[in-house]
Amino acid sequence: MTPSSPPLAVVTGGNAGIGLALAHRLAALGHRLVLVARDAGRLETAAREIAGRTDVAVDTRACDLSDAAQTRALAAEIAARAPDVLVNNAGFGSYGAFATLPAEAAAGMIATNVTALTVLTAAALPAMRARGAGRILNVASTAAFAPLPLAAVYGASKAYVLSFSLALAEELAGTGVTVTALCPGPTATGFADRAGMARARLFADAPAASAEAVAARGIAAMMAGKGLEVTGLSNRLLVFATRFAPRALAARISHRVMRERLP
Repeated sequence: MTPSSPPLAVVTGGNAGIGLALAHRLAALGHRLVLVARDAGRLETAAREIAGRTDVAVDTRACDLSDAAQTRALAAEIAARAPDVLVNNAGFGSYGAFATLPAEAAAGMIATNVTALTVLTAAALPAMRARGAGRILNVASTAAFAPLPLAAVYGASKAYVLSFSLALAEELAGTGVTVTALCPGPTATGFADRAGMARARLFADAPAASAEAVAARGIAAMMAGKGLEVTGLSNRLLVFATRFAPRALAARISHRVMRERLP
């Protein structure tokens, strides 16, 4: 980046939902963007939408982050382009008992939610540390704070994101590089429908936040260098309560709210 060029942000899962809302916020702050997702068509639509509202440059990269080779190629590009901001938002979930989940679905979830996030973070860090400035925003979930029966792999993957982010934030304290874990609760993005979780009581009964509201809190926390941001008062109270519940009890409570809501 030249001294006069705008900062560069890479946003995975930037074509819809929270990722797109985060991209809009970054563009409004003057960041050039690289949007990453699997669906090239939706990426181009998102890029046009952002470009139509701002004058920032928006690049797109169609990439399946569950594919190791594609993730490595993206990591190499990130290392070369040395972004000022990395947003690891891409991820997916699946609803149902683990014993019924196809092994390839579980492996793909871990590859996307855990492995790719780790690999891309490792690619971005050297340049950030060398210049003494950089921001990483990792999108976790309130699911990170307790075991999540009927979405066991998803919950465990988000627990990894939270633990990894907080540990890395501590390692990087004083370097000028910050890491923020964003933990939203149910959000109106279509995630629950795609994951098959919409019929779970957690999503059927709980009010959903807007992607824009979540993104606003996430970007504000990232820019402030906060290590953790849990969005929504009810979610913050829930997270606080998990500190006092034994893990086995927390798992039983989670199981109840994740069960299918009957008519």
